[in-house]
Parts: sequence; structure tokens; C-alpha cells
Amino acid sequence: MLTERLKKELENAYAQGLRRTVDGLRFKTAVRAADESGREYLVFASNNYLGLTHEPEVQQAARDAARWGTGSTGSRLTTGAAFETGILERELAEFKHAEKALVFNTGYMTNLGVLFALVKPGDVVFSDELNHASIIDGCRIARAKTAVYKHNDMLDLERLLCETPVQGERFIVTDGVFSMDGDIADLPQLVRLKEQYNACLIVDDAHAVGVIGCDGSGTAAHYNLQGHVDIQIGTLSKALAAEGGYVAANGTIIEYLINKSRPFIFSTALPATVTASALAALRLLRQQPEKYLGRLNKNSALMRSLLQKEGLEVIDGITPIVPVLVGSTQKTMRFMDALLDAGIMVSGIRPPTVPEGTSRLRVTVTAAHSAEEIELAARTMGKIWRQLNG
Repeated sequence: MLTERLKKELENAYAQGLRRTVDGLRFKTAVRAADESGREYLVFASNNYLGLTHEPEVQQAARDAARWGTGSTGSRLTTGAAFETGILERELAEFKHAEKALVFNTGYMTNLGVLFALVKPGDVVFSDELNHASIIDGCRIARAKTAVYKHNDMLDLERLLCETPVQGERFIVTDGVFSMDGDIADLPQLVRLKEQYNACLIVDDAHAVGVIGCDGSGTAAHYNLQGHVDIQIGTLSKALAAEGGYVAANGTIIEYLINKSRPFIFSTALPATVTASALAALRLLRQQPEKYLGRLNKNSALMRSLLQKEGLEVIDGITPIVPVLVGSTQKTMRFMDALLDAGIMVSGIRPPTVPEGTSRLRVTVTAAHSAEEIELAARTMGKIWRQLNG
């Protein structure tokens, strides 16, 4: 029986400390939330990097757009092409220094939709081993031949580019900022290799937009390499405080995706309320990048420094993703649960999201956190860590 088989698989996962649950949460501010019992938490687990979900301009944009209905009523190719979505695409293209952009329903579906449409038999995808699951799944769905290179190891990538037979096109695919370690792709070397081997370079900037680059536009801007990435993937659900994903590229690629990407063609479009709020967030970032990025950078550096002083093993970096390495899955979850009991919410990350033996707490900092809140969280984490090891 199917149910019995599923029960056995679940029991095995639970025994390894790998149970996942869905717990209701309501954010009262950008960094404080309450569960369904009313208990409140100081949150260091969200991807709301700039804290824009609660900015009055962003919320008002959603309210204003609700005049045109709460749903989109159809796909973008039928009745779902809200004016706000088209405006957002034009401004995203400008922001990303691309000819055009196209909005999808999620960042996950963007990667699936792009890879499934563009990668053909005979092509080879060269993919970083720590790329997001949506890239991995996109390669699988495209049935692409995939060569996985060691994380951010350009020598290993070059070896694979040199040794792997290719009948069609080469694609190099990488996260811009890696979601579990918080480190940044070596874009200068990736650009060099894509030019040397005539490859198409795809960078997923989901965790880079609003985080790195002098204007917050992501990995290319961080290295001053705007215009050198062929396809840039992004999300509206992190720094841009809404929901959805997008791809920015040349006009031919975008036109092809409109006509050939099945997740785009056959999905009901995002409503105007969602894309209007993303547009408002994007405009705030573009108008005041120093304000938001300055706060975020300052807070990220403070959290890393304080956690290291508390004796925790923290992966170095400059992004607001601050991984605290624990190792054991069971110990990681005990650490997370103890912090929840203390009113601090962080994410416990375990296999299969990360390799065995590298379970961790993923602490994410936002521009909306105060120094006092960061100090409280770091102090609490240090205290509980010492108790767990006492």
C-alpha cells in the first residue's frame, strides 16, 4: 500500500531528526512575528533583507493595486497581463543592465522555466555543486547532461569545460550569493571562462539583489561587470518584499521564453497587488541604495563579530547570511528549539539541504534590525551554545 510505504519513509526521516513542519506565523513588523498561539519572536530567519515588507510605500502600493481586483484572472498570455507587471519588467531590466526582463510566479519556477526552455539535447550545463535546488531540478527536468564542479572552484570548472564533450551549447550556471554559506560566486573568473569556452553564463541573484553591488543590483555590480552576464535570474520575494521571480537577458532570449517556457505560458499570472508592491520596493532601493545597503552591511558585520566573540563557529563573509556551523543534525535542532523557547527565531539547516555533518543555524540579518536586537540575539545564542556543550 502506498500509505504504508510513505509512513515508513517518514518514520525513517523523523528518526534522523529530519522532520519538517509548517507552522503559522504573522509578522507584526519586518523583524518581529507571532505564532498562532500569540507567542512573539525576534526573527533572524527571513529573507526580508531590506525590511521593505512593512515600508508604508510598499504596503500602500499593494492597497492601491487592489482596486483592479485581487486576482489576475488568467495567464500573462490571456487576461493576466497587469499594467504593473509590465512596468516592473521594464524597470527590472534597467536595474539589471539588460535589454528586457520577464516575471515568473516564483524564483524556483524561473529557474525551471529558463533551463527547461533553453537547454536542448547535446548541450551541457556546468553547475556549481552548491547551487540552489531549483537549478538542480531545472537541469533534471531539462534532461540536460550536467557536469557539476566543486564549489566556487574555477580550476575544476575549467577542467570540466576542457574535458567534457559538447555537441551543442555550453551553459555555466551559478548562484550569485550562495544561500546556505553566504559566499559570493567568483564572477570575474566565470566571465573569463564563459568567454574562453563560448558558454552562456547564467547567474541566479536571488540572494544577491538588495545585498551586494553599490546599487544593490547584485553580483555583476559587485564586481563592476554589468553587461557581462548573459542571463540573470532573480526573485521578488526576498529584498524586494513581494512574491515572484524574473529573468533579465537580451530581447531574443526573453521573446523565446515568452513563446517556449511552459511554466510562464501555463501559469496564472501574479496579481497586480503583488507586482505593484515589488515595483514600489524596487524603486525605494534604486532611490536610496546607500540608506538600505549601509544599514544591512553594518548589521551583517555586527552579527558576525558578536557571534565570533561568543565562541561560535561562523563562516566568514560580507553578506547577511551568517551560517553558524554545528555539525550534528540533532544538536542543530536542539539549538534551534532552545532559541525559539528564548524568543529568538533562526533556521536550522540540515540534510538534504546541506551535506551530512555540516548542519548549521542559518542566521539572516536585515536592514530593519536594531543594534540592540542583534546584540540580544548573539548574546542569547552564545549562552545557549555553552549550555548545550556544558
